[in-house]
Amino acid sequence: MRVVILCGGESSERDVSHASGRSVARAMLERGHEVTLVDPAADLPVLAGPLQPGDDVEEFTVGTEPPSADDRRRLQRRMHAALTGGPVLELLRGAESVFLALHGGWGEDGHVQALLEMADVRFTGADNGACAAAWHKGRAQAVLGAAGLPVVERVQWRPGSGEVPHAAKELVAAGPVVVKPVADGSSVSVHRVDALVELAQIGTEAVPAGDELLVEPFLPGREFTVAVVGSQALPVVEIELTTPLFDYTAKYQPGAASEVCPAEVPDDFARRLQELALRAHRALGFGDDAYSRTDFRCDGRGEPMCIEVNALPGLTSTSLLPLAAGGAGWTYPELIQRILDL
Repeated sequence: MRVVILCGGESSERDVSHASGRSVARAMLERGHEVTLVDPAADLPVLAGPLQPGDDVEEFTVGTEPPSADDRRRLQRRMHAALTGGPVLELLRGAESVFLALHGGWGEDGHVQALLEMADVRFTGADNGACAAAWHKGRAQAVLGAAGLPVVERVQWRPGSGEVPHAAKELVAAGPVVVKPVADGSSVSVHRVDALVELAQIGTEAVPAGDELLVEPFLPGREFTVAVVGSQALPVVEIELTTPLFDYTAKYQPGAASEVCPAEVPDDFARRLQELALRAHRALGFGDDAYSRTDFRCDGRGEPMCIEVNALPGLTSTSLLPLAAGGAGWTYPELIQRILDL
């Protein structure tokens, strides 16, 4: 097939997406496809291609920091222009399929999916509605809770609108909390907070104007993730941390965390997590033509709570979805082909 891979983009996960795109390109070439690698937010969007089987794809190293807010605004302008007209859009329309290796931002919140749907372009992954539902953590957890899945108590807070809400103060008084953007990925700007003064400081110093935060209890237990590809839940992965939180640095720098697949848990607990992941996948509107990854963290009693559902999880060599696929006996190229086949 003639496949265009979209990677890079305008989000805080731009570097991760570049690494994913190159990994996907190598797998596609190994499977015999013709590949063009495109970053719609770049000055020169076509990064490589058309590539034929046997061609090389250069490596990409994920940096320790995501792009700045100013950089993201500049990237957004270029990305919008590329996806709404001109040679990039024509390239996408001429492909037999578009593989979305975008993570975060417009690539995962439904923007890109909506533009491609309007342009009648076939693409991998969930549609714009499911992506939008999963991307906003507050609304996603409300949907999951209404569907009977275990979720934590949470408070949404827009710092610019006034002082810390009373409900958030109560959460901090009851014990440590986690504070994170209500819509972002790769655990960017995630903080553990032990005192009200720390929460107030984050609200005044670490949040761009207009952004919203989610405040929820810190869960001290084990951390797991379960991927769903089509209608199949893959083996459970446990994330063993050397830090309190699985933040951006822990995810993409060697040695900060280790992942075990299949997780060393009783079979009935693993089946329970897989069933919860399938239910979360479906509750948010993901169909059998999509894939997702649901993250869980256990409370002090060992009970798993659904933290979030990722619509376009990472596909780098160190990402969790490829690790889970390996646990199911799939090679990386087989995983990519299965996603394309959906």
